[in-house]
Amino acid sequence: MNIFVTGATGKVGSRFAPRMLQRGHQVKLLVRDAAKADWLHQQGAELIEGDLLQPDDYVGALRGTDAVIHLAAQFRGVDEATARISNLDGSIALARAALQAGAPRFVFASTNNVYGSGNRSRPSREDDELSPSFAYPQTKAAAETALLQLHREQGLGLRIVRLPFVYGERDPHIMEFLPLMRNWNPAKRMHMAHHADVAQALMLAASTPGIDGRIYNVADDAPLSVAELLQLHHSEVPAEALQQEYDPWDMLVDTTRIRDELNYRPIYPSFYTARDAGAI
Repeated sequence: MNIFVTGATGKVGSRFAPRMLQRGHQVKLLVRDAAKADWLHQQGAELIEGDLLQPDDYVGALRGTDAVIHLAAQFRGVDEATARISNLDGSIALARAALQAGAPRFVFASTNNVYGSGNRSRPSREDDELSPSFAYPQTKAAAETALLQLHREQGLGLRIVRLPFVYGERDPHIMEFLPLMRNWNPAKRMHMAHHADVAQALMLAASTPGIDGRIYNVADDAPLSVAELLQLHHSEVPAEALQQEYDPWDMLVDTTRIRDELNYRPIYPSFYTARDAGAI
């Protein structure tokens, strides 16, 4: 496939792009600073230096691509306005450029955090009402709405992939998040996915015909409790955390749709599988 990827120097993109190159795909990367992606250029990627909000920088490079895979986003540590510009405005600009260039498929990486904490009595499903509680998932949910409108009104070949907590391959994500998790009730569980399975889901979404407008939850098969994650990383559970209230279904998702429609099966069904395989 000829694919166009944003966010190649981020947590997900920096693990995803090398996999695509290793598998022989033609990969174009939109980057703000080519020097930071030179290691990917050396592996065979074509670098397009530009800004998501300036489609003239890259619309020509979109011509002839089979799929756009949009991973670029602002996550933690930015204000709401910055998150909105990047996650919403940038996504709309890219989607309109893809339409202009005739790119047939557009994969948008969203987050399972768009569901928020509600009154559900089961894991979240793709058609559930969204109730995001902070800036990152709020801007992702808004981008989903805008992109779905472009799908309905202008034929954007949209596929939305909602990612869980991502880990693996020397990604410091878990260690960065441990201080926050120490404040959660240790009985709380959360779905996760290894980078290998995120890449699998993204490519299934990019390559499967006839799924425009569909949304897919991604996760492994075995949610992990906060207590387990803390123990596995040699961190104690604070006594006061035991008193914290929590929604037992928050951060848990139903993956029936992606399994049934895309034949997704996790390479690493649990964190323990990845650990034992030396893939952490």
